[in-house]
Amino acid sequence: MVALGWLVRLILGGSLTAYGVLFLPVCVLTAAWVRRGDLLTSPVVVPIGFAAGLLPVADGDGPAGRVIGLVTALATQAGWLYGGTLIAGVIALSRRVALIRARRRAHVPL
Repeated sequence: MVALGWLVRLILGGSLTAYGVLFLPVCVLTAAWVRRGDLLTSPVVVPIGFAAGLLPVADGDGPAGRVIGLVTALATQAGWLYGGTLIAGVIALSRRVALIRARRRAHVPL
């Protein structure tokens, strides 16, 4: 997400909407590619990545201005954050349920 944030800043001029739109496929890929043992952590990691990626995109001069820009960006882009977290959570939960069902089918004799 940090690399994506830098790309959005360089190519798209720091558009927060573009960053939010590009965040959604990252959420899908995160939940789809995570190891089976880490399925339940993907919805937790996604918001952290969103916030880290906002650092290059957020406006502000100096350290205090950068913090204010980050907080403002998090507040105004919360919809993308919640949507992406929900997507990652649903995919991870679906994968977890499928793994549990497959494990139960493997242990039940026919």
